[in-house]
Amino acid sequence: MKVHQVVRSPTVWLAGATLLRLIVAALLPVTPDEAYYWVWSRGLQGGYLDHPPMVALWIRAGTGLFGDNAFGIRVLAPLATAAGTVMIVAAARDLFRLAQPDGRENARAIMAGVLLNATLALGVGSVTMTPDTPLLFFVALFLLALARVSSGGSSMWWLAVGAAVGLGFDSKYTMALPAAGLAVWLVLTKEGRRRLARPWPWLAAVTGAVLTAPVFWWNATHGWASFVRQGGRAADWRPARAAQFLGELLGGQVGLATPAIFALFVVGVWNASRRRDAADRLLLCLVGVPLAVFAQHALGDRVQANWPVIIYPVFAVLAARVDVRWRFVAAFTGVALSVLVILQALTSVFPLGRHLDVALRQGGGWPAFVQDVDARTAGAAFVAADDYGLASELALRLPGRVVAGADERWTYFGLHPVACAGDGYLLHNARRDPPGNAGWMRGAETVVTVIRARRGVEAERYVLYRLSCSQEDFYRLPPAR
Repeated sequence: MKVHQVVRSPTVWLAGATLLRLIVAALLPVTPDEAYYWVWSRGLQGGYLDHPPMVALWIRAGTGLFGDNAFGIRVLAPLATAAGTVMIVAAARDLFRLAQPDGRENARAIMAGVLLNATLALGVGSVTMTPDTPLLFFVALFLLALARVSSGGSSMWWLAVGAAVGLGFDSKYTMALPAAGLAVWLVLTKEGRRRLARPWPWLAAVTGAVLTAPVFWWNATHGWASFVRQGGRAADWRPARAAQFLGELLGGQVGLATPAIFALFVVGVWNASRRRDAADRLLLCLVGVPLAVFAQHALGDRVQANWPVIIYPVFAVLAARVDVRWRFVAAFTGVALSVLVILQALTSVFPLGRHLDVALRQGGGWPAFVQDVDARTAGAAFVAADDYGLASELALRLPGRVVAGADERWTYFGLHPVACAGDGYLLHNARRDPPGNAGWMRGAETVVTVIRARRGVEAERYVLYRLSCSQEDFYRLPPAR
């Protein structure tokens, strides 16, 4: 292969991007949410209060190979992004050939992968580990399997559809939304009804149901706690604030997709709604149901900005058929924004302050802060926190100490109460009022305010309390290995 062919090879670019992402994943500080998911991985279950268990399984696999550190926690994120990109490109190629083959299917399919990777959601998400990480991987598999089925591939691909839905649901409950979109396509379109006359879609449903069984079992044995927590917000109804919530939803997508790519997403959906060829009908159903649900939810409550990211792969495929020259500028701009965000997270090159710098608030100053806490609490029976993220960071970074959590969610983990003699310490976020009804407040003595900072810029401050050891509502978190 000649030099210019290597330089222009999408495979080479993807491999290079993946290598860089692996390096960044090792360098970025572990955030509180990532540390929390790491705690999950130290006690695997069929489910957790906040999410299904897939992110814990992925972290367990990574840390089993590379240890309890940033690289071990995140290693599967860049690799899954690379594999998911390959699947999206393959799916787009199949769907474009099904629609209107004109010899440009390969170029457009590659553009789908480029646009997806150029979003801020994927640019940053590819170097961090959250439930969205495995979710997007299985969405890519879901889309590839559907593309193969739609383009005349083996009916066995239906089993991959079911597996992708099941494993995606085991990653995050929102996988039910594109699955519902597929159900709409099967029922409302002539092509879909023709396929329902055969056993394969039904076998796909059975496959998905079997794979989600552990999540349902865990919920059934824990008072349906996770389903209630996630689904209970669906009934909220505050129409007076609907305009605010819808505006926040729209603004969040402009930010996470980046403005130019968001515009391409919108144009792609609009064009598909006008063409309505076989591929478009399927893709519009896959995005239509989730969009309707998110819009309905915004009538009564906030929609978290990352929720619609689940359909970004479908948006990218639709946007890749938008033949405008500025799509290359859109992709370049998106990549540049992701690089700036990651650079800020690594170096704090821009003096933004905690109110504007999310990376500072989430990841700034943890090593020095934990060393300070360790020194101030030396000899204590335990060190605890009433915030789950802070407690998880302490557990990850203080392997030789007894670390406890004082949050109600720990009761769903099967953890043991702290059993000790003597005094302990608890950290509480200084920007929040102490919970007056908390048992640990009785007899608590304020010791000092501890500041977490990076390069002299405050990220957060905490009040350190001295407590007695008899704390039945404190649960010991598993230590790092």
